[in-house]
Amino acid sequence: MAGVALPEGWSAEIVLRSAGGASFSGDFLVASRSADRQLLEVALVDVSGKGLSAGTRALLLSGAFGGLLGSLPPAEFLPAANAYLLRQEWPEGFATAIHLVIDLESGAYEIRSAGHPPAVRFTAGSSKWTTLETTGGLLGVFEKDDYPPASGKLQPGDALMLYTDGLVETPRRDLSDGIDKLQGEAERLVARGFRHGARRLIDAVSDSDLDDRALVLIWRR
Repeated sequence: MAGVALPEGWSAEIVLRSAGGASFSGDFLVASRSADRQLLEVALVDVSGKGLSAGTRALLLSGAFGGLLGSLPPAEFLPAANAYLLRQEWPEGFATAIHLVIDLESGAYEIRSAGHPPAVRFTAGSSKWTTLETTGGLLGVFEKDDYPPASGKLQPGDALMLYTDGLVETPRRDLSDGIDKLQGEAERLVARGFRHGARRLIDAVSDSDLDDRALVLIWRR
């Protein structure tokens, strides 16, 4: 995952696609494992705007956020990312982000969001996908904000999906309908297995390439 190896029993896939097939994308992902290799941290970020300007800002932020990830306690990552973005004072300077922390030994996780679409979890025991609602303001807008976590524990066979709004929201489809469609398509993965699932999902759900799109699928085998 983004240059971070996962231990046996865990798998992940990431698909990033830029609007119109451009070379730069405003969506990016950074990941890190703790020094003792027990914790995995993942942040998926969607920078405002499109094209070269969004891609340039995303490139700068990916370096900065990558430096913050893993160097701070998990609860401090989004506040620090927000403070960094505010200091840039960009005219179009906000971003959304979702931050995931997983204990790779126990499967316990926490997810925090900054104005980002909710993560979706698959529970093998019930064979159901459910959204994990989290609250928190956009990065780069408010001086201070709270980012309370949604928490749980992944058992073998469980999975998590993170994605950006370009995948589920279009001029012809609102966010809630897009999330419903994503969950509906994800149901098909259960019988076929999660391998190559990120690509299959983004192909099935994405109606156009007018916006950057990203999807991360993490599962415990």
